[in-house]
Amino acid sequence: MSTFFTRERFGQPQLLASLFLLAFLMQSLWLADRGIRTVDSDPLQCDRLQQGLMQWHGKGTAGGPRKMGIENRDSGTPIEEASAARDFEHSPLYYLVASFPLLAWPGPLEAENVGYWGWLARAPSLLFGLLLGGSVWYVSHRLYGDAGGYVALALYCFSPGMIRSSAAWFAPPETGAAWGAFGAIFTAIAVAHTLYAPREVILWNWRRIVLLGLALALAVGSQFTLVVVVPVALGFLLYLAPKRRTAAVAIWAAACCLGLLLLFAAYFFQAGDFLEGMRQAHFASFVGRALVLPANYRYLSTQLSQASPAVLICVPTALIGYAAWPKARYFGNTAPLLIAALFLILGLASPHFPGLGFRLLALPFLFLFSAGVASDLLQTRYKGLVQACLWGLLAAYGLWSLTELARV
Repeated sequence: MSTFFTRERFGQPQLLASLFLLAFLMQSLWLADRGIRTVDSDPLQCDRLQQGLMQWHGKGTAGGPRKMGIENRDSGTPIEEASAARDFEHSPLYYLVASFPLLAWPGPLEAENVGYWGWLARAPSLLFGLLLGGSVWYVSHRLYGDAGGYVALALYCFSPGMIRSSAAWFAPPETGAAWGAFGAIFTAIAVAHTLYAPREVILWNWRRIVLLGLALALAVGSQFTLVVVVPVALGFLLYLAPKRRTAAVAIWAAACCLGLLLLFAAYFFQAGDFLEGMRQAHFASFVGRALVLPANYRYLSTQLSQASPAVLICVPTALIGYAAWPKARYFGNTAPLLIAALFLILGLASPHFPGLGFRLLALPFLFLFSAGVASDLLQTRYKGLVQACLWGLLAAYGLWSLTELARV
């Protein structure tokens, strides 16, 4: 235990990162409190929670077709039954995770009691948002050092889009999908870097296999279209371990099997429901024509500016530095750029997805890319100028976020 609590693990950088994450949590709690106080109940949220609770109590599969009575307008008696629409975008895991804390709530989800059960309903989103922030810090700190970690974490912790999603402020819970996708990509990269260790590969990596399987299950279970991260993870494994590709494929296959088992468990091991859900799931609900519509790009720009105004300055500047300076074009910067570009393209191609979807998922990778190029520029002779511009931008960004929150 004494070797775990070392200065390298818990020093000044980790303390400052903890303060950033605390600021993020306080902002999310503030916005969640305002949402609970000002909104009696969200019908979509209540339906999502009710479906999850029904499955927890053995009354059907969440997200599947349900029977609902239709009353006679004159007598008020049921005259027929109709089937509610199936959710083609999410698995039952999406509903089970959202409703799990409400198993501790003894009563119905009534509007007059939302001040109590509303916090339980937001707990998973808040937790996933905090865990995603910690993951952004961990990855950026390992890749770019202290300065890069601070930049990425500051961009994340004062991002209105991430705060809003964590607080479930008029937004569906998507932080679980974001954390799962982020974890799947970088766990695959971490696994690839361990394949050259002189140990038995499969057994030595069993913890990372479990982590990769959990990340894949959380990502795909929260948003079916995130099945795209499965081949992407394999691509990184094969690229980073060209001499150990057999082991890489074996690890990837083991993680996929675990993820599939967990997804099956989300259907409570009901094979019929699972097969029907997989058959009707929209794993690739993309519209290619949307990529050529100028209005779609303007809408994407508006969404990004609302989710993180600093991105509109940081990302173009980082792209210029990345293109003009060969030293910035290395794997640590290229990987998040490629994933962010992929997610933005998929976001453009899925304009009808309920929620931000891929647009929100691209943000952490954009933060990493911006932080990576910024940390490289801080190593040049223009360090003073870059540092002044960077800290000025981040200070203004944080102040603007806090000011906007105070207006809610």
